[in-house]
Amino acid sequence: MAKKVKEELSGNDLLHPTNDSTQKSAAPEGVSNGDSLQPGEGHVTKLYKRRWFMVLLFSSYSLCNAFQWLQYGIISNIFIKYYGVSSLAIDWLSMSYMLAYIPLIFPVAWLLETRGLRLIALIGSGLNCLGAWIKTGSARPDLFGVTLFGQLICATAQVFILGMPSHIASVWFSSSEVSTACSVGVFGNQLGVAVGFLLPPVLVPNVDDKEQLSYHISIMFYGTAALASLLFALVIFVFQDAPPLPPTLAQAVHHSNTDGQYSYKLSIWRLLKNRNFILLVVSYGLNTGAFYSLSTLLNRMVTEYYPGEEVNAGRIGLTITVAGMCGALVTGLWLDRTKTYKQTTLGVYIFSLVGMLVFTFTLDLNYLWLVFITAGCLGFFMTGYLPLGFEFAAELTYPESEGTSSGLLNVSAQVFGLIFTTAQGQILERFNVKPGNIFLCCFLLVGAIITAFIKSDLRRQKANQEAAHAPLVSHHNADLQYGSVT
Repeated sequence: MAKKVKEELSGNDLLHPTNDSTQKSAAPEGVSNGDSLQPGEGHVTKLYKRRWFMVLLFSSYSLCNAFQWLQYGIISNIFIKYYGVSSLAIDWLSMSYMLAYIPLIFPVAWLLETRGLRLIALIGSGLNCLGAWIKTGSARPDLFGVTLFGQLICATAQVFILGMPSHIASVWFSSSEVSTACSVGVFGNQLGVAVGFLLPPVLVPNVDDKEQLSYHISIMFYGTAALASLLFALVIFVFQDAPPLPPTLAQAVHHSNTDGQYSYKLSIWRLLKNRNFILLVVSYGLNTGAFYSLSTLLNRMVTEYYPGEEVNAGRIGLTITVAGMCGALVTGLWLDRTKTYKQTTLGVYIFSLVGMLVFTFTLDLNYLWLVFITAGCLGFFMTGYLPLGFEFAAELTYPESEGTSSGLLNVSAQVFGLIFTTAQGQILERFNVKPGNIFLCCFLLVGAIITAFIKSDLRRQKANQEAAHAPLVSHHNADLQYGSVT
């Protein structure tokens, strides 16, 4: 009889395989077959190989959208001359991304939570493709309005893209992979920024002949539209809403507790009452807003001290972003291994401030190679911070939707990005580069201080630990009951 009871308990243990095949594992991430989470199912949690393709496909169309954000700003002096508009008008082509995000994120976050990943992916990649094709018709000096309209469509697409990495990570990946997966999702956006820094100065040279400029600009626009179309087609035919079974017990519990009773308004209200999350929202906005301002105005900063170096300005931006991608992957792997969210976030924030100070006071020394080095150090920490914020927020706010928490983080980033870009642009016009960068350093210092006051309340980790411990308790109670019967 003892043997029979033990066989039943063993047979009901849920497994957590790392591929599509079913295999037994001693991993604690499972619950019994009789649990109410998935009645009648053989497994409550499972990992699928296709999860990596999903996050890579998302990263690819996120890359395409991020490229279009910076394709004007990094060669702003060329587009000012080509369209015959002010520097502020060109800056608004980049700032439109920030402006569109603020009013649209709340309905998009509601759609993400209620309709799932696939619909959001279809709309985001579709709008990105549409905006790119509209801009192909604006390669004439008198069609600035058309290029602005196309950019506004792409800016709207960004709202359906920017907050998805943490949601994809939670829906598809195990608790030991979520930080790495989120970093890969953010990686695509950062790679798009890198390409946006690198390619436009190469594709569109600074020449006086407007007909020749029109030819080069049209090549850039048509190439972007072709890539956007390919990615949209892949999303239509390949991208999936969610795996058949959730990857973690925390996700299984979340689905069980929220099916049919999710309230978006109540979720927002609970987030706004979460003191630690609000502190993170402000500090994240300050850091990321500073990065947006730096990216938008980098061409003007570099050409102020190094005239005619538009290509090198793009390469410096590339250096910042590639270093940031390395930082994002390193911090993602580090978090998956150590779970030290608060300490890592604070450390990266402090080094971002130090990097900005060093970049500010070495930019005017007339050593271009030194600018590349200091820009790389700045980028490693400043852009490496972005996925940290998403994952720290997911921990602080569990079981609230990752799409909602990351959406509020990005609203803060867009608001501060608009304020910082506008203010720093005016400082550049009236004074010079150094006061504008010191302006950013002051707010980075404030952000670091705010981060120090965030408490490390890792709710998602606690949920996984409690869910993993529950089956062990039930097995122990079953053994005790069997012992009392015999």
